[in-house]
Amino acid sequence: MTSLLPPTSTPLERAVEILSRRLDGVAVPLRSLWDPWTCPLNLLPWLAYALSIDAWNPGWPEEVKRSVIAHAIEIQRKKGTAASVRQVVTAFGGQIALREWWQLDPPGAPHTFDLVLTLNGQNGAPATARFVEEVVGEVSRTKPARSHFTFLQGLKASGAVALGGGARVAVYRRLSLSEAPIAA
Repeated sequence: MTSLLPPTSTPLERAVEILSRRLDGVAVPLRSLWDPWTCPLNLLPWLAYALSIDAWNPGWPEEVKRSVIAHAIEIQRKKGTAASVRQVVTAFGGQIALREWWQLDPPGAPHTFDLVLTLNGQNGAPATARFVEEVVGEVSRTKPARSHFTFLQGLKASGAVALGGGARVAVYRRLSLSEAPIAA
């Protein structure tokens, strides 16, 4: 490869040019670094910073970290709406029941909403008090600035019921069979 430097360039400039040629040969997998599902775990905090995630906790499970990063752009686009609050809770692996003031019977105070949050350790995250506080903090950062909310923590439980059955003969009849004559 020919040099683009002028003939009067210094030895330092030539050395920098040689070094930059060597760096051009280093493969950088940008596509996988910007994808939250393929980015190496140790680089996730930098990706979160680049996507302007408001809060980051290194103690979150890996699945929650990747999910929060994956939902970051949608949350930022809709920030200040009920849809963004729903997206935040979904990113943390929970379910939400959100009723705004005008949906209550009787209607509540203007610019308020009720939030029922259900976190049962989805996405590998334990539903500890600290984790719930972090989710509520994210909801507070994402909600409309003028709105206030009341928070209730829900619980989702599931179980299984087995059904078994048996049968026995209650009525029986004895049949007596005889051989029929054969017609010739």
